[in-house]
Amino acid sequence: MVGMVKWGLGVGLLTLAGVLSQNGPAQSEEASLAVAANFTEVIEVLVADFEGSSDHELTIVTGSTGQLYSQIANGAPFDIFLAADQERPERLEAEGGAVEGTRFTYAIGRITLWSPDPAAIGDDGGDYLANGSFRALAMANPDLAPYGVAARETLQALDLWDAMKGRIVLGENIGQTHAMVATGNAEAGFVALSYVLSPENDQPGSRWDVPGDLYSPIRQDAVLVARGRDNTAARAFLDYMRSDAAHETIRAYGYDVD
Repeated sequence: MVGMVKWGLGVGLLTLAGVLSQNGPAQSEEASLAVAANFTEVIEVLVADFEGSSDHELTIVTGSTGQLYSQIANGAPFDIFLAADQERPERLEAEGGAVEGTRFTYAIGRITLWSPDPAAIGDDGGDYLANGSFRALAMANPDLAPYGVAARETLQALDLWDAMKGRIVLGENIGQTHAMVATGNAEAGFVALSYVLSPENDQPGSRWDVPGDLYSPIRQDAVLVARGRDNTAARAFLDYMRSDAAHETIRAYGYDVD
């Protein structure tokens, strides 16, 4: 089994063991993936499917896009970067930290205003926010997470940003933000739609899927990190991410795919 990568603080770790293929001699290689927190559940499924049909083994490390970018820029041993935005992979490529020409959009994220209370949020989330019948509203930190930027843009578009500032609680990433709402530390919050649609979510609650014209598209880019230039497993997984099978899984979790 591949050893877990450990780099920095505040990053969730998950190692998935590969499954040996039955097709001839093993040509296995190992690769490590830095993955935006919002994509955690999806990447688990994708990696399991990929490993089940190859001899490669992948290690996943999740965290906020901002944290992961900083770690890669400072030499963290990752081969692939799956960000929650386009900016950081593009910047990494421009700085020579990623292989030019390998960057592509693997998913387009969506945000939803969600509460575990089935009766809390009606058809118009803007009304729910404007009425202000809640103590705390959770969102990801816009300085670290693109989903936080989308949440801030939504509140600004609704002319509610200034009114909400005193009630906003910030998560380091969208996973932490979802946990704040799920545990009741905030009555509602802007979370990734994928978390609410997840088969593991046993709190369907109520939600308002934020209209796409209220925030900039959350185009999530992948890129091959310079360290993984000659890594067969990393290149094979990026190829798999473009496949119809991978796209079907990604869409099932509430993302759009080009």
